[in-house]
Amino acid sequence: MSTTTTSQTPESEGPGRPGRLIQNEATTEIPVHLLFRDDPDPVSVPLRPTVVGRRQGTGEQPRLRRPAQVEPRSVPQVDPELTERPARVLPGAAGVLAGACGVAGCVATSWWAGVLPPLVAAALRLPVFAGAGLGPAQWAAYAGAGALALFGFGGLARGRTGRAWVLGLFGRYRGTVRRTGLMWVNPLLLRRRVDVRLRHWRSEPMPAADGSGVALRVVVLVVWRVRDTARAVLGIEDHETYLRECVEAALARVAVETPGSRRGPAEAAGDALTRLTAADAAPVGLEVFSVQPVRVEYAPEVAAAMHRRRIAALDAQHRASVLTSVVDSVEDTVTRLTVRGLVDLDDYERKALVKDLTVAFCAGRGERMP
Repeated sequence: MSTTTTSQTPESEGPGRPGRLIQNEATTEIPVHLLFRDDPDPVSVPLRPTVVGRRQGTGEQPRLRRPAQVEPRSVPQVDPELTERPARVLPGAAGVLAGACGVAGCVATSWWAGVLPPLVAAALRLPVFAGAGLGPAQWAAYAGAGALALFGFGGLARGRTGRAWVLGLFGRYRGTVRRTGLMWVNPLLLRRRVDVRLRHWRSEPMPAADGSGVALRVVVLVVWRVRDTARAVLGIEDHETYLRECVEAALARVAVETPGSRRGPAEAAGDALTRLTAADAAPVGLEVFSVQPVRVEYAPEVAAAMHRRRIAALDAQHRASVLTSVVDSVEDTVTRLTVRGLVDLDDYERKALVKDLTVAFCAGRGERMP
């Protein structure tokens, strides 16, 4: 009697399906291409030990998910050589002295030429002089004295606290004046006044969105100042417009909490807005201290729908609280009646009593509701 041994094929394998490599209770099979991989990874990216769920019964092995490579956000760049530096100015007394010398030179030239009015000569106690007339020498003296007077008095300037001047000559930056009081600045230099005080700006309603993508209108209060006058004036066309656009860009990236939300998330949104706006405005010489939402409201196109939704949510919450209170009252009443032995109820009578009490309490609460 001969015994023939036959290999049993698992039921999950068909006649044309290759045999499994590894088989146990937890793993049904491991494909060959996962056991032998000779090709190296083109980019060495660290793997997170998070497993993508596999489908049972298919032999699919757990796979490690590679983290997505996020491109770093580009930061605006300004000419690195364009930085604020102090300009060379003289005290105001130097300009006054130069202007006075120029005026005195013009008077002396007029007396020399004999064209000085007698009243002026008498007031200045000058001797009578016939004069040599207006010749080339006199005209040259007039030109020199007049130029000295113009440069002396024309360069006088008054510096104010919280204001600065950005000076330029033929398109080239020559420095910044932050001094106060009377001073003399070269009159050939182009002056641009800049406010360097701490300033605040309350914006108009700007478009934003909450965490669910609902359209909002947000009014923000920005506290800022000009830190580098050279970059703020020469590095960009209009630094105030640029700051406004930076705030709008930050609102597009930060989820603002809806009206009536808790204070904690609102402060977190303000901190995120401040951080993003300060990072974008720093390269152009602006220092941002705070960007805080002061008014948040729904956009006009969704305001009516969100108002109805909020009213419905409040109504449902109120109904749930009323129902909880009624159930507690009914339970307390039935328990007291039973414990004190005032009534002896079976299941049917208990259910009927609970029903009647619930209807009575709900009717009473409904009458007291506004």
